[in-house]
Amino acid sequence: MGKKTAAEKKAAKAARIAARKERELAKKVKKGLITEDEAAAASAEASNATAATKTAPGPMTAEELLAHVAITGNLTSLKHSRDIHIGTFSITLFGRDLIADTKLELNYGRRYGLIGQNGSGKSTLLQVLALRAVPIPSHINIWHLHEEAKPSDMTAMQCVMGVVLKEKKRLDDLEQSIMEEFGPEAKELQVIYELLDSLDIATLEPRAGELLFGLGFSQAMMHRATKDMSGGWRMRVALSQALLVQPHLLLLDEPTNHLDLGACIWLEDYLSRYPNILFVTSHSQDFLNTVTTNTVHLNCAGKLIQYTGNYDTFVKTRTEKRTNQFKQYKKEQDDIKRIRHFITTCGTYSNLVRQAQSKQKIIDKMVEKGLTEKPLEDPTYSFRFPDCPRLAPPVVSFKEVSFSYSGKVEDYLYEKLDFGVDQDSRVAVVGPNGVGKSTLLKLLIGELMPTEGSISRHSHLRFSYYNQHSEDQLELDLSPIEFMTKRFPKGVVKAGSKSRVQLDVTGWRQQLGQFGITGDRQTTKMHTMSDGLKTRVVFALLALLNPHILLLDEPTNHLDMECIDSLADAINAFDGGLVLVSHDFRLISQVARDIWVVDNKRITPWKSDIGKYKDHLRKQGEDDMRRAKRRMANKS
Repeated sequence: MGKKTAAEKKAAKAARIAARKERELAKKVKKGLITEDEAAAASAEASNATAATKTAPGPMTAEELLAHVAITGNLTSLKHSRDIHIGTFSITLFGRDLIADTKLELNYGRRYGLIGQNGSGKSTLLQVLALRAVPIPSHINIWHLHEEAKPSDMTAMQCVMGVVLKEKKRLDDLEQSIMEEFGPEAKELQVIYELLDSLDIATLEPRAGELLFGLGFSQAMMHRATKDMSGGWRMRVALSQALLVQPHLLLLDEPTNHLDLGACIWLEDYLSRYPNILFVTSHSQDFLNTVTTNTVHLNCAGKLIQYTGNYDTFVKTRTEKRTNQFKQYKKEQDDIKRIRHFITTCGTYSNLVRQAQSKQKIIDKMVEKGLTEKPLEDPTYSFRFPDCPRLAPPVVSFKEVSFSYSGKVEDYLYEKLDFGVDQDSRVAVVGPNGVGKSTLLKLLIGELMPTEGSISRHSHLRFSYYNQHSEDQLELDLSPIEFMTKRFPKGVVKAGSKSRVQLDVTGWRQQLGQFGITGDRQTTKMHTMSDGLKTRVVFALLALLNPHILLLDEPTNHLDMECIDSLADAINAFDGGLVLVSHDFRLISQVARDIWVVDNKRITPWKSDIGKYKDHLRKQGEDDMRRAKRRMANKS
């Protein structure tokens, strides 16, 4: 028997680890440490992660990023300043200019929202700052939230408190080093003393508990080992760590992705009071409007344009600025055209020649002073789901459906559900994390079977199902065109037709172009793409399934604002049904006609709109936080 290859050894090791984790989960269920559905969720997450590592390269590590990126930039703010100003700033990744000879100014006490299209380089920019690949003074501590807390025997509370104690030691050591090198008059010491005061060790435990509670942890979960938590809950632990440390520069990349609506509202309110420098990317307009004081727009030319105000103010200001800029550009071009026409029509008479020379000097002065550039048009694209034939209702119906992963009555997530979904449905499913929203979609599609009751589906019914692991099906070492060609070797069935159509390269380009995958991105290996661009490829794939009903589980996590608007337009133009699970209030307001609240094993229709539901959640969260603080105060 020959030696195993490195890949085979790696796969065998992964299989052993997965089997061991399954045994550990089974033991925890038996001891009552976790429930059956928590074990199933953890097992599914581990399986998806294993499948993804088998089929494609993972996201770039810091070392991989630095190996493929070229960065220039210099510090233009004072070394002892609280502000961070970077000049002549450029980032080139895989030979493509993301940021080109621009400046970035982050001032203390301001909260910045970073806006840009998918693939423009927002996440790369945050990672470059976190790695200090441009000059940032050492007294400025940076926290980049980009991965969950590591699974360990430590509880959530211990993990959160531990980073603050570690940060205190780092600041104490830095204070000592500066004192020895520059003396007690060093200006950097003032910043360090303020950071040490903000750690407030005396109130560490109650503040850690408040953060965890705000992000959805119960008292029991706060004292559960992180190794028993899913990745989503460990991400909340990491977010709590960042908020408790309260770093000088906090970098957040889509912080709401693992949160339910209630936790999103709490985080909005908390970050709106962040005292230092916050630099955040988010697809949520509500979040940015509540949290940010400034907006940084990474435009198509790779320039960082700064605006005062939140997202809505940015949109208004930019629109007015572009309108005025275009008017000025058109006026200048019309003046130049008129003057040149005069010059070309002048004869050889000396007085006319002198006038022509005078007019040419006017143009020369305009050029020397600098002509107004024509505003760059933002790339536009239009998502589209194909028309589908009507099916006689009921398309899907639940009758007395109860469900639990274990099959036991005491573990039921749902009891006695009775409802139907058809091609006129436009439903948003909301509720706390862990109540079974994603499970409901799996029951609809038939991935899970009810423990009691029955689910009937029309015999010709087709679903398109998007979930948070849908990108795992992509083969990232292929380009989008290569992947589609491989996925549909026998061609695709167009809407309203029963025969297959074999698409050529031009056909695939058109199909991908509808979802914003254009130009060289259609032939670029997908492992170099941002998460948002990969999501667009998945939507192009889902559209080819010609669905009657769309089942979308958090579809906006990696999409930019324009892309979300295009998705909303496509859903509204779609003549089939929709069941949506999302924490994006704006998308829900755009596409949902009905809101179903999942809680206490039941589904209850909400009688008003999503705005009123948000107000309800905010009031409920404030009441719960007051009660929790009283309990912690009584306990202490």
